[in-house]
Amino acid sequence: MIKTIYFLFFICAFSLGLWACTGKQTEKFKNLSSDQFEDFIQSGNIQLVDVRTVAEYSEEHIPGSINLNVLDNDFGAHIDEVLQKDIPVAVYCRSGRRSRNAANILVKKGFKVYNLDKGILDWKELGKDTEK
Repeated sequence: MIKTIYFLFFICAFSLGLWACTGKQTEKFKNLSSDQFEDFIQSGNIQLVDVRTVAEYSEEHIPGSINLNVLDNDFGAHIDEVLQKDIPVAVYCRSGRRSRNAANILVKKGFKVYNLDKGILDWKELGKDTEK
């Protein structure tokens, strides 16, 4: 009898945990693979933003991108000066971590955002176009 009660308790707790996790969407932007990101930036009117440092951007970047360093204290102000809210924003960084942070900031400011999931490292590994 005790084993049955423990088993039922475990099942209920496990089910509740699964239910709690499924409804949450912490990210309000869309992560794209390198192939999806390439198709997206070639498909039309977007703002392509590299959120790495100026030095990283100078070494190599995706053609057509602009550089807005997410680590800059004035990142939020630069967004408002440079980007248009009615045009989707595609962001990327080295590995995807900084661009996720930037995407969250952009979403809070009212932008529709698409993130290169594994960053320019994956982009280059797949042999996609870059420029210096």
